[in-house]
Amino acid sequence: MKKLFSNLYSHDFARVAVATPRCRVADPAFNAAQTIDMARKAQQQGAVLVAFPELGLSAYTCDDLFHQRALLEACEAALQAVVDESAKLGIVMIVGMPLRVEHLLFNCAVVVAGGRIHGVVPKSYLPNYGEFYEARQFSAADCGLADEVALCGQRARFGASLLFELDALPLFRFHVEICEDVWVPIPPSSFAALAGATVLVNLSASNALVGKSGYRHQLVSQQSARCVSAYLYTSAGAGESTTDMAWDGQALICENGELLAQSERFLDDSHLLTADIDLERLSRERMRQTTFGQSVRRHADAVSEFEVVKIELAVTMDRPLALERRVERFPYVPSDPARRDERCTEVYNIQVQALVQRLSSSGMKKVVIGISGGLDSTHALLVCAQAMDRLKLPRTNILAYTMPGFATSERTIAQARQLMEVIGCSASEIDIRPSCIQMLNDIGHPYAGGAEVYDVTFENVQAGERTNHLFRLANLQGAIVIGTGDLSELALGWCTYGVGDHMSHYNVNASVPKTLISHLVRWVAETGAVGAGGSQVLINILDTEISPELVPGKEGEGPSQKTQDVIGPYELQDFNLYYTLRYGFTPAKVAFLASTAWGERYALADIKRNLGIFLYRFFKTSQFKRSCVPNSPKVGTGGSLSPRGDWRAPSDGEAVVWLAGLDAIPDGLE
Repeated sequence: MKKLFSNLYSHDFARVAVATPRCRVADPAFNAAQTIDMARKAQQQGAVLVAFPELGLSAYTCDDLFHQRALLEACEAALQAVVDESAKLGIVMIVGMPLRVEHLLFNCAVVVAGGRIHGVVPKSYLPNYGEFYEARQFSAADCGLADEVALCGQRARFGASLLFELDALPLFRFHVEICEDVWVPIPPSSFAALAGATVLVNLSASNALVGKSGYRHQLVSQQSARCVSAYLYTSAGAGESTTDMAWDGQALICENGELLAQSERFLDDSHLLTADIDLERLSRERMRQTTFGQSVRRHADAVSEFEVVKIELAVTMDRPLALERRVERFPYVPSDPARRDERCTEVYNIQVQALVQRLSSSGMKKVVIGISGGLDSTHALLVCAQAMDRLKLPRTNILAYTMPGFATSERTIAQARQLMEVIGCSASEIDIRPSCIQMLNDIGHPYAGGAEVYDVTFENVQAGERTNHLFRLANLQGAIVIGTGDLSELALGWCTYGVGDHMSHYNVNASVPKTLISHLVRWVAETGAVGAGGSQVLINILDTEISPELVPGKEGEGPSQKTQDVIGPYELQDFNLYYTLRYGFTPAKVAFLASTAWGERYALADIKRNLGIFLYRFFKTSQFKRSCVPNSPKVGTGGSLSPRGDWRAPSDGEAVVWLAGLDAIPDGLE
């Protein structure tokens, strides 16, 4: 099967739908027509599965009418209409209906696709409290003795331990439970997930009560998180009897605890909700979370009861089908302002607490830090200031040094001086050029003889002299050196190894990517925590071109070195880092996600080129630097690169397979 890069199914995504049709109580023909209409719409939108509410073919509120033969036979006739229509549609339909099986009546979910009934799942737990009296009409799943049922001229598997798998999407294995099943202490879907189900579906008829919507939201979200799965929830809505209850038709789709989509409540007509779920993400999370496998072993008896039913379904991958899922441009930084504020607060507190503990345990009361007038050292200095405040020590215990070299600009040196003044630390300035000249002369570098040779040695002599000064100053002052390098620089190897910005006694920034540092500094500026004048200093730093300032440029032309011209835009490289490190996605999938998030700013060819830079530097040239990084606190689930925690890799590994993966990325969208 040809797979088009621009088709979401080519990258292990799947579009799913939950539908809430308007119903009529005890009118199966009408309800079937509404069901079929919504299934067509879901299929037209590219979904491979659509779920309908509990007892949707009859309506949930039939009460004792469920024991009327006329209604039951009408429901089977309605199901036949659904089955017939399914032969024309490339979509799985899950419909709810009452069903007689060997003299007992069950509340069932019927899985239909391609003109066939693939299985019937009875409800396991029947509520018989409050306003619900289901045990009056129905039997629970474990009351049934049959494992097969005759229905609509077909024979289909029957039981609560059925899993269904789409042959075209091997990661798409789903399980169905019904309403109350997810409200119990151990839902059937928990065991289904352990048996391999990545998509959990709930057909529900949950009445509207004050506060109940929020509880449903928590229930669905938490079940998807615990089971590391997608969870689809649809509930009865308009048309159900309001004799004693009201119905809001709430529909939810969650993935691993994250809400992907939710419907409006109390709509007067039918409504359809779709979302694109990332099947590979779920698979990767289960692989990484080894306790998931331990749970499978612990509950082996329950897991062994499940039976997998294969469903043949043609999934079109040879035509463009864009991802409708929201992909954050900055995966390390929430786009929602409230969540971003919460994230910034938490990151600062983690960094500050970690530094406070390191100083307390070591008995040190002073820190030494180099201030360049750029982003990373600015953020590290802000963390140091908060740590001193927490320890009730004067900020003058922060021994800050700015160390201009051969290419330091007037702008950055001015910003460094202003920042140190605003923070109230001990501020000093050391011109490293004399010691650099001495080093260049000692090693016989051409620059010492007057030649304009600006090679890597010329650059690293400056980085090394700065670090050497900081460590000796720390010895002299009884302090520790605070590192300022960030996660993005470690990922790309953009640091001078050993005696350079690679090394420190403790690095507060090592697991914070550049894009997050930028937002953290902006957040401090916007909160006014450093005063109006200090906020302007921070804004000026944010507006400064990122540069190592190691190679002299021409007068009045700004820095000759622009970091992002060499290693690519940090906003793209942080995106690449997140999805490569956190999930281990292929280059093609990372590029597909980047195109979805950044397509308005970057052409696919640019995304591919910068991804190539990232892959080569990350997998081929930089691991030896990450194998011996200083201690630093991990701040987020996006990962860190410490060899003691999140990332252990050989320093002499190859990048061949990742670079070969670039070939699967076209230069432009089809």
